[in-house]
Amino acid sequence: MSNLKLYSYFRSSSAYRVRIALNVKNIPYEMIPIHLLKNGGEQHASSYRAINPSEQVPTLIDGNHTIGQSMAILEYIEQKFPQTPLLPEMPHERAIVRQMCEVINSGIQPLQNLMVTQYLTDSLHVSENDKMVWLQFWINRGLTSFESLLDKYSGTYCFGDHLSFADCFLIPQVFSSQRFNIDLSRFPKIKVLNDRCLSLPAFIKASPQEQPDFQP
Repeated sequence: MSNLKLYSYFRSSSAYRVRIALNVKNIPYEMIPIHLLKNGGEQHASSYRAINPSEQVPTLIDGNHTIGQSMAILEYIEQKFPQTPLLPEMPHERAIVRQMCEVINSGIQPLQNLMVTQYLTDSLHVSENDKMVWLQFWINRGLTSFESLLDKYSGTYCFGDHLSFADCFLIPQVFSSQRFNIDLSRFPKIKVLNDRCLSLPAFIKASPQEQPDFQP
């Protein structure tokens, strides 16, 4: 039996990744919302900082174990709950899946992170237009790289014909990209895979609009 608690925010792409993985593996969990904007950001409260010193979501709690950062969480649940594996068996294939994840995890998401965009606006006084130019440049650059990897490795899903970490990362990134007015017609494989995954129950259940803290 699972007794997991997931600190999440409906619009966080990082938390969205974890929700997908838990749902694909059919692992029950308690979702605890942390609103990243309300009251100056609930992630900055001392009570949450004691749980996650990075003041970010997601955070997974499993008994006495507390884990932050989405990739670390996915690796943890993959090893503890091996049913419906989200990594292929061969080491070189696992490396490719992780490479696909890192294109998003290192190359896109940190540059669109709320802390970064707030710093651009509040401390550097970047205009809203220039901030959008910044966001679109880095997102388009990363998605172009991801699309190239899909040309080599995709099948039914991002890597071959089985769901993997790569799908858990891609679909939340597409959600974020659409918020920043990215033209997905430039990325036909990404668009097809996004539409396909969003038809699956695990992805539907994990989607932002299905979360208890969702706000339009």
